[in-house]
Amino acid sequence: MQFLGRLLDTVSSVSTLFTNPYRVREVALSDYGGGGRVVLREEGRLVLYRNGPCQSWDCLLMCPDTPSVTLRLFQVASEEDAMNWFPQYALKLRPFYETLPLKAETSQPIVDCIRNHPDWSSAHVAVETGLRECLKHNYIQSQINSRDASGQTPLHRACERGDAACVRELLEESRARTDIKDRQGETALHAAAKQDSPTVIQVMCSRLCVGVNELNDAGETPLHVSCRLGRVEAVKALLGGGAKCDVVGGAGYPIHSAMKYSEKGCVEEILGADPGQLQAEDSLYGGTPLHWAKTAEMCRLLLERGCAVNYLSKTGESPLHILTRRGRFEAAMVLLTHGADANLRGGDGNTALHLAMKMDHMELIKALIVFGADVEIHNDLGETPGLVAARSSKGPNRKILLDMLCSVGVQRCLPPSPASPPPTSRPAGIGFEDFLHLGVAASAMSGGQAVVDGPGGGGRKLDRLLCLDGGGIKGLVLIQMLIALEKEAGRPTRELFDWVAGTSTGGILALAIIHGKSMEYLRCLYFRMKEQVFKGSRPYESAPLEDFLKKEFGENTKMTDVQHPRVMVTSVLADRHPGELHIFRNYDPPSVHREPPYATTAAFKPLTVPQGWEDEDVLVVGYTEDPPRKLRKVTDEEQLVWRAARSSGAAPSYFRPMGRFLDGGLLSNNPTLDAMAEIHQYNRALRAEGRGAETKKLGVVVSLGTGKPPQVVVSSVDVFRPSNPLELAKSFVGAKELGKMLVDCCTDSDGCAVDRARAWCEMVDTTYHRWSPQLSQEVMLDEVSDAVLVDMLWETQMFLYEKRESLRTLAKTLLDA
Repeated sequence: MQFLGRLLDTVSSVSTLFTNPYRVREVALSDYGGGGRVVLREEGRLVLYRNGPCQSWDCLLMCPDTPSVTLRLFQVASEEDAMNWFPQYALKLRPFYETLPLKAETSQPIVDCIRNHPDWSSAHVAVETGLRECLKHNYIQSQINSRDASGQTPLHRACERGDAACVRELLEESRARTDIKDRQGETALHAAAKQDSPTVIQVMCSRLCVGVNELNDAGETPLHVSCRLGRVEAVKALLGGGAKCDVVGGAGYPIHSAMKYSEKGCVEEILGADPGQLQAEDSLYGGTPLHWAKTAEMCRLLLERGCAVNYLSKTGESPLHILTRRGRFEAAMVLLTHGADANLRGGDGNTALHLAMKMDHMELIKALIVFGADVEIHNDLGETPGLVAARSSKGPNRKILLDMLCSVGVQRCLPPSPASPPPTSRPAGIGFEDFLHLGVAASAMSGGQAVVDGPGGGGRKLDRLLCLDGGGIKGLVLIQMLIALEKEAGRPTRELFDWVAGTSTGGILALAIIHGKSMEYLRCLYFRMKEQVFKGSRPYESAPLEDFLKKEFGENTKMTDVQHPRVMVTSVLADRHPGELHIFRNYDPPSVHREPPYATTAAFKPLTVPQGWEDEDVLVVGYTEDPPRKLRKVTDEEQLVWRAARSSGAAPSYFRPMGRFLDGGLLSNNPTLDAMAEIHQYNRALRAEGRGAETKKLGVVVSLGTGKPPQVVVSSVDVFRPSNPLELAKSFVGAKELGKMLVDCCTDSDGCAVDRARAWCEMVDTTYHRWSPQLSQEVMLDEVSDAVLVDMLWETQMFLYEKRESLRTLAKTLLDA
């Protein structure tokens, strides 16, 4: 039996060696009383045995509280391992077993730390295991500022672990130093900054930590580190603890680190603490935080706070140059829509377009040109963007780029003569190309109308009418055409016309025109506005659109506050059936007798009330209500501009109605005929009042559309009662196509509407111009993709170039009328 017992012990010992020899186990002390087990070393409470039968070396920790049970710290098969680890255990475990009653589960983390980190002192181990009671031991106190192989002190470890209680213990009871740096030159606060543990930083800073603004070997303060890693809470705590935003690091200030890694929250905290950091120049390139931006979101964050968009760094680059060189289309679009100068010359005299040509980045090339980049500007070497494209482009885009340049009249693709200095100004003779730039390839574009009829007024002053179609975000097409017209005429739009009419987005633009807003500003505004207004799913919330209109036009601005030019904004009264067209005006409406369009027995609210009623001591005659309520009529003079704009743009399924008003496009998406009828009635009313001398002949009508989508094949518009599943599917498709066709026909602004307006003008001897570019794809009213919208404007630019002679004629006609 004794033999079997020894055999089982041997098998158990051997199996243990093949599992984890360093696992701490409780064993009976009696097992080591004989049987070939020899004590090799003994230090303090630790004893090293050699186990004869299986040739293992066991390290035991004696426990005075349990004399019969001891802790086996390791059982290894190598004498070398045993002799190596026993003195380590004996030295570093003493503060722990003298302070705490150790058990297997509490001893295991300690011995693991000793074995895994032989360079750590007992103080490091106490911090790592969270045994704060042991920090008061005299031996550990002597090691409180000791360093491991990487130069870190126990305080470094406590900060990295985010153990605020341990940090407080080290600082308050042990007087740990905060200025000690590791081999990377980092203090304990640098270690804390890497974690999102604001409590640790607060504890450190409450002790007047000297390392709060220290630079490590990489040129980073703790604030730099937190910004680089996106530790927002740590940034807050550092700023509250005395960290400075204006400490220059290896590359720049902390805000530059946050921008480099697109850490929005950190940037917001820094700007909240020091708004001056918005224009802080980095030490490496002399760039502002905007130069370090990589994403559209980060660009938008800085620009909305007023960061200079056209600032040149020491290397002669604007933020637009950098984003173009890196091919960041979305971020570059944010800069362009916030006023970035596409023709700003940077290093070597290159504009962003020169760089985009080198990159072969088609989307950026289009965007830059759409926003006014000059294709004929020369850099310091005398190269135009076209020449750069001819030299640099080697991929599949080469032919497309060169063809597009030639399609707008750029013919000089020869290198500059070395004998002649590079030109300092644009060569003469370009003419229209000064402001009409690239578009899509000529083969992709067709259509548009420019009809000029009539003699032009016979030498007397004539009234000039501008009509703007509806189309949601496609109002950008209207803006792009008006920019071209203004540059050709040399005057703002409001000075070229006596009457401006608009529907929906055209109505908003009409109101913006009479209030003196520039077309370039409106183009940027539309790109920025779409992100706020078309958010979520349809129907969109009305509040963002209304806030936008109030901000641009003023919350209390009335229609009659600006009286020239006269403006007509269409809307639809939807509190009756059939609905009626309503026109918001900034002048007194013509007081002429009209036959009522429909017989009615209903009593409607006054037409000038955009929404709701206001109580007053006047009873509206003909209005019945039970119980009766005293109401008053709101006059034209009290109409608010933002309400008129909102009422005209209340497109069904996109926005909720504005009170009882819906989008004017339902009845007058092309407002030309309605505007001409209004002017005719206005003049007739003046003559009836004996004021015929105040009337003027309508001499010029300019109608601008938002682009014509391509015609596509419709499979079926047949709607019938299905008799089987296949017919059900066909009926569904037919109903869908029919519904779309009905909506498109109701809101069509080309086709018959244009033919009627042209015929009307021919009959009264009035010059008529219609401009609406043919688009290569259908663009939705709520399109938000910058790439799609840039393509739309690109095609508009090409259309304008094709019609450049007609545009010159139109500009001259408007100036002479």
